[in-house]
Amino acid sequence: MNQSSSENWKSSFRSLFNLAVDHYRSGKRGAASYFSPAEIAELAAFGYRAQELYDFAEDRVKYGEPDLETALAIAGVRREYFLQVQGGKLTDQRIDMASLPPKDASVAGIVWLPRILVKAKAKLRGEMPDDLMYGCGGDRKFFKENNVDPVNFLRAVWKANGDEQAVIDFVKRG
Repeated sequence: MNQSSSENWKSSFRSLFNLAVDHYRSGKRGAASYFSPAEIAELAAFGYRAQELYDFAEDRVKYGEPDLETALAIAGVRREYFLQVQGGKLTDQRIDMASLPPKDASVAGIVWLPRILVKAKAKLRGEMPDDLMYGCGGDRKFFKENNVDPVNFLRAVWKANGDEQAVIDFVKRG
C-alpha cells in the first residue's frame, strides 16, 4: 500500500471522527443517522462500521477519551487486520454478548482480562455487536491499571494468534 492511500484513509477517518463528535455535541443520537451512504462506504473500505465510530465519538464527548489519535490508531490496527488477514472482506458475524466473560472474571489474577481478550479478538475481526465497544470505560480502566496501551494490546492479541499465555505475559510486562 502506498503512502498516499495510507494517508487518505487516515484523513477520511479524522474527518468522520470529527463529524461524529460534532453530531454528538449537537444532540444528534444514533449511529444510523450520522453518516451518508458514501461515508459508510468509506468506513467499510477500512473494515469499520458507523457504530464503532459513534461509540468513540460518544465517549470522547462524555468522558474526554479516547482522543482522535487513539481512535485512529485503534482503527489502524483493525484496518491492517482487515486488509492482511481478511483480504478486505467484511463479515456479517457478531459475537454474542451473552458469551462474554463477566466483568469481574480474571485470569492469572488480572481482572477484566478474559473479557477484554474476547473483545479485542472481536474488534480485530470486525465482529463487535452494536452494544459493545472496544475501549469503553471498563477497558480504559483495565488499560490504566495495567499500564497497557489499547493499541499495543490489540496488536499483542493479533500477534498471539490465540496464545492466551502470550497475552497474559504482555499484560504482566505492562
